[in-house]
Amino acid sequence: MQKSLVVFGATSFVGQILCRYLHELNHDGSLKWLMAARSEERLKALQKSLDGPHTPDFLIADANDDASLRVLCDQASMIISTVGPYALYGEPLVKVCAETGTDYCDLTGETQWIRRMIERYEEAAKKSGARIVHCCGFDSIPSDLGVLYPQHQSQQQFGEPCQHIKMRVRKFKGGFSGGTVASMMNVAKEAAADPALRREMQDPYSICPPDKKPTVRQNRIAAVREEEIDSWIAPFVMEGINTRVVHRSHALLGHPWGMDFLYDEAVMTGDDSKGKARAKRTARGQSLMMLGFALAPTRWLMSRFLPKPGEGPSPEMQRTGFFDLVFVGHTRSGETVRTYLYGERDPGYGATARMLGQAAICLSQDINRSEVAGGFWTPASAMGSRLIERLEQHAGLRFSTTPVSAATAQN
Repeated sequence: MQKSLVVFGATSFVGQILCRYLHELNHDGSLKWLMAARSEERLKALQKSLDGPHTPDFLIADANDDASLRVLCDQASMIISTVGPYALYGEPLVKVCAETGTDYCDLTGETQWIRRMIERYEEAAKKSGARIVHCCGFDSIPSDLGVLYPQHQSQQQFGEPCQHIKMRVRKFKGGFSGGTVASMMNVAKEAAADPALRREMQDPYSICPPDKKPTVRQNRIAAVREEEIDSWIAPFVMEGINTRVVHRSHALLGHPWGMDFLYDEAVMTGDDSKGKARAKRTARGQSLMMLGFALAPTRWLMSRFLPKPGEGPSPEMQRTGFFDLVFVGHTRSGETVRTYLYGERDPGYGATARMLGQAAICLSQDINRSEVAGGFWTPASAMGSRLIERLEQHAGLRFSTTPVSAATAQN
């Protein structure tokens, strides 16, 4: 029996976007895929909304029902999970996939949960052949591949990798969903109750293999003016997950960029006094938001006004959203490479659904087990350049690099 790609959590906010994307993509019926969730009524409604030929069938499965998850894995070659917060609902499926040899992708941004899954199930995944790849959405595919791309270009242009790469968000347009808010609240809640977790969240190498952790101190971003890009900058809200995924990729690839490799992220706020004020507001706002999420009274109050799970950006906002990033890399000999990454659609949902879908298709169709064996991987370490090609062809992402020599940069 030919096994299928399965979208688990198909009726969630991002799950529905992903299902519509896969249905549109599968105009010739070449992709064998199924939808899965716990509500038959909602699955039937979603199935009915998918117009045209090659409408997928569905399966009933519950994140807390081990038997139903095993039935799911019996029919799946690859499972995409959109069921979050993953720290609350994600472990049973990861466990079953690791035990049954079923490939798995998700869009979690919860590093504390990722570390626990690696510790508990990596040996099972290696034994069964399951390839587990977290963080296949806006966190952290653009960062992970946005570092890999200029590293390849730097090696080709200058014969050496970049020792330091910094990602700067130039512009973006998008909205929050209730699922994202719920995940952020849960991370803050866990950290508030666990001193060890708070220390872990300060470690930029927290999800690197224990025997492959560099010791070089990473840069901390503050609200400052950065002359190289002629703009004020502020901390980027997704930096905490993205930087850790990049460092794990580097470790899994064997540290080809050196044990002193540096990576940081920030958002550009403008080059004038208004940009300075925005940078300072952004830095303060993020600190206050996480503090509010960590305290029970303010968490309850904020939950009344922020989007609930199942809520998110409108279809129009998803369609008109975008992200525009620049990666500035410096080699040890002083050469500079700039990579520009532009993505169509709302970063967190419209673009994320496309990235997640293409990551799953890439891993299941383009990467065989002789190339990437069972275990816990990252997008860059498992799929690398082949995923970049897919994203450019099918997901509205565009990568471009401008190498700048040291001599040119000084003129």
